[in-house]
Amino acid sequence: IGSEKLMQFTLKQIDYFAAAAEAGSVSAAAQRLNVSQPAISAAVAALEETFAVTLFQRQHAKGVALTPAGQRLFAEARALLAHAQEFQSAAKGEAEAMAGPLDLGCFVTLAPFFLPALLKSFAAARPGIQVRPREGDHASLSRGLLSGAFDLALLYDLGFEDGIAAEPVGQVPLRAVLPADHKLARRRIVPLSELAPLPFILLDLPQSADYFLALFRARGLEPSIRHRTPSFELARGLVAGGHGYTLLNLVPAHDRTYDGGQVAVRPLDESVPPLKIVVARAAQSRATRRSLLFRGHAMSFFDKLEL
Repeated sequence: IGSEKLMQFTLKQIDYFAAAAEAGSVSAAAQRLNVSQPAISAAVAALEETFAVTLFQRQHAKGVALTPAGQRLFAEARALLAHAQEFQSAAKGEAEAMAGPLDLGCFVTLAPFFLPALLKSFAAARPGIQVRPREGDHASLSRGLLSGAFDLALLYDLGFEDGIAAEPVGQVPLRAVLPADHKLARRRIVPLSELAPLPFILLDLPQSADYFLALFRARGLEPSIRHRTPSFELARGLVAGGHGYTLLNLVPAHDRTYDGGQVAVRPLDESVPPLKIVVARAAQSRATRRSLLFRGHAMSFFDKLEL
């Protein structure tokens, strides 16, 4: 944005635009901010005129949806508003400089294992920062980072598209989950080669499925897939029912399934590397103090865990 453009819009206009984008509705944004709908519409119109772009597609009776140009500006708008809030807070004192919201995405299978304790410990350390968590798969979290919907995301290192920077905070081994009475459950370590011919229950989440299948194929193996499911607990339940085995990086502290069945969890041989857990952000966005504090806390949190 050139300096001449900086003089032609206000933070209030940016705030109104961001509120409409988040709510998907001009009326909902107006209600949230306690201003009139024409005020929101006028702010958006002024930004569209200033930058010569269309920010929203107006959908009759369905609110508004961001255009590609609107998505790019929305990501920048969120960063600008966050830094403006930090600037204002810093002027009032160090304590207030560390206050405000932080939008956190979390991979759907990581969330139940780590998010409750992580949020509790962070709230105790930084009570002024309100973490707003949302779960998703790898693809939706990546989109959320690039669009500015999330400040940070906690997820597996399954590869990222350009524009996302990721920093490792921990790693988890891959485990075989077997029926409790399976002959391989008597083994201390299970080779992937002995699992490949057996019926496989694939945890079928975007990119996760590719990760599991690539482990076999890198060793010249082809798994025998019997069932596919995006549900972590259904995969375990099918295993307990004798329908096959599954592979998981994280497992509950107990071996019981929802329906009362039982599974056995065994580590794979050392040729299968652990999977990294990372904190990711949009590479082009300048990290806020809140983001830096949370990232540092997450590293300390995972360092203390025995995974």
